[in-house]
Amino acid sequence: MKAELLAPAGSYEALTAALSAGADAVYLGGAAFGARAYAKNLTEDEILRAIDFVHLHGKKLYLTVNTLLKEEELEEQLYRYLLPYYRQGLDAVIVQDLGAMRAIRRWFPDLAIHASTQMTVTGSAAARMLEREGAVRVVPARELSLAEIRRIHRTTGLEIECFVHGALCYCYSGQCLMSSLIGGRSGNRGRCAQPCRLPYEVYEKGKRLGEPGDDYPLSPKDMCTVELLPEILKAGVTSLKIEGRMKKPEYTAGVVSVYRKYLDLYEENPGRYRVLSEDLKKLYDIYNRDGFNQSYYKVRNGREMMALKNEKQIVGSRRGRRNEQLFYEIQKNYLETQPKEPVSGCLTLCKGTPAVLTVYAGDACVTVEKEGIQKAVKQPLTEERVRAQMEKTGNTPFVFEQLDIYMEEDLFVPMQFLSELRREAMERLEQELVLPFRRPEPKKTGPETAAVRKTVPSGGIKVTALAETGNQLRTLLRVPELSAVYADLLCFSREYYLEEAAAAISQARAGGKEFWLALPHAVREGQLNGWRETFRELVREGLDGFLVRNLESFAFLQEAGLADRAAADYSLYTMNREAQRFWEEQGIARDTVPLELNQYELAGRDNSRSEMIVYGYLPMMVSAQCVKKTMDGCTGKNALVTLKDRYGNDFSVKCYCEFCYNVIYNTLPLGLLKEAEAVKKLAPGSVRLSFSVENAAETEQITEQFLQAYLHDNVQETGRNYTKGHFRRKVE
Repeated sequence: MKAELLAPAGSYEALTAALSAGADAVYLGGAAFGARAYAKNLTEDEILRAIDFVHLHGKKLYLTVNTLLKEEELEEQLYRYLLPYYRQGLDAVIVQDLGAMRAIRRWFPDLAIHASTQMTVTGSAAARMLEREGAVRVVPARELSLAEIRRIHRTTGLEIECFVHGALCYCYSGQCLMSSLIGGRSGNRGRCAQPCRLPYEVYEKGKRLGEPGDDYPLSPKDMCTVELLPEILKAGVTSLKIEGRMKKPEYTAGVVSVYRKYLDLYEENPGRYRVLSEDLKKLYDIYNRDGFNQSYYKVRNGREMMALKNEKQIVGSRRGRRNEQLFYEIQKNYLETQPKEPVSGCLTLCKGTPAVLTVYAGDACVTVEKEGIQKAVKQPLTEERVRAQMEKTGNTPFVFEQLDIYMEEDLFVPMQFLSELRREAMERLEQELVLPFRRPEPKKTGPETAAVRKTVPSGGIKVTALAETGNQLRTLLRVPELSAVYADLLCFSREYYLEEAAAAISQARAGGKEFWLALPHAVREGQLNGWRETFRELVREGLDGFLVRNLESFAFLQEAGLADRAAADYSLYTMNREAQRFWEEQGIARDTVPLELNQYELAGRDNSRSEMIVYGYLPMMVSAQCVKKTMDGCTGKNALVTLKDRYGNDFSVKCYCEFCYNVIYNTLPLGLLKEAEAVKKLAPGSVRLSFSVENAAETEQITEQFLQAYLHDNVQETGRNYTKGHFRRKVE
């Protein structure tokens, strides 16, 4: 399969520029449901025109629906939003929300679904799961290595689309709540405020880490992988994706032109692949964030990937004049010209009969006739004059590659006559070429299962708690009123894991509690393979199940025959009923209430099979990067460091070394203590206390306070500062 060069189109001008520069396909967002809500984006009429435009040129167009959808959006808006594009011939939708994926598959069964990088696909098990659910293409997490991508290619029939150029998020895409929790602008809703690009100081045990000027520890450099294209293609990547829907058309055209050059070079002669320094410089001058990295294809993470210092302030305006000239050349070459498709034609002009023009391109052929040929009175038409007029195809997407003209001598027609003949033929050819892409309106069908009915859990509300440390776990196991305890996978020593975990299960059972293991926030290819038999043994010992935070963990359990032992954490989003149904069909025990729905939105949700987090420092970012390694080097040991923002707020950062990822926690814990009655009216199956950085004494005290509030209606004044998260605050 020939590799596809996929370009961003934040505007119609960027779309045409991308095709002029050599893109095979474009992806763009419309008025809703796109992860770049602040891009210019295209209107409905522009997208309809764009679908025809790309098809006339033998290209493809993918529409982004890569945000989480609220209930009313999915049920009332999504079908109507997609319908005109589907009928026009849209090639595919790029989807994040599993509920949206389920609905689109039902509504538009022949519309290709691409699983967005926002789904956080970090391994081949998750990719296989999505393939079974109807995806035809996956956009894996940008953090994956070439070996991990190769594994997806070898074990699935999916097309694989990977980013090759542009900005990198610090967080795994789809797992970032930092912008949402701090400022109410959700990255999952396309409105990220990019807090990762702001300055922070990093401290460990009171000592500031890093070198002077290392003010941006969460800001990655942009990626540039043109030198790695042969290796990326050999790994099985079928679509090379350029990031940048927020950027100017000049950026799109310039970057596409360079990657087009080298993709063609590789396909023509792989053995002579070499990137010229002047082309690397061109990419650098078009746009970069303080230099480039080659993304995660060959490295796990590292200081060299980060734009720690603000080099733009240092370099100043020296690059400005250079960029002006480069952008002028790009504008002249790609923005001021439109791509043209070659067509062939035959024109016959004879007195006494209509003029006949036949035009054909590929399998499409149209013929038009027009009365009005006259005998020349003074100066007859020449073939040269006729040809010059007929080849004026400037306002059409076509150019005559060959035009045969058969005409008698001594005849005359006005130039307007020839223009009208040509215009009608080109318009009809255009219609003929796009007609095969048109689709009839499908019949909208309802969900395959009965509507979710809201029920009130019997026996009153249950309170559970999650421990990330051994001290927290030992404390929680002693609390009689907790109905279940979750233990982080790494609460026990690796050497005596089965013995320690089995003892904890036994203690929980003796206290009338369920006992669950909380799997890692981020799991990569094969990382759980060594745990398979341990998990099965613990189930035999009485383990109730596993709290899963990502698709790869769930898909691993599914393939291990343990899916019925899974509970979905908040990061396996159930923002709408379709998403809830999706996970119910997978056989999970329960889901977790999304953190970005407010009290009033939750009131319309069935929460009876859901757990709601009411206390905890919420994870704002889960990252493959490591703050400790970036600023102080890797010790190979779990660590706790602190980020301090420009307002003096502290954010705890945990380094999970065994699975090699960081979690950045909010500066204040969520605390829905005084809101206990309001929470109980939402009728969740249970509420959860989530402990992360608290010591044993804090864990015990906080647990008692929340048990009093939720089980005994006794809300005590604690003197602690809490955030309410999104309980009272809506995200757009």
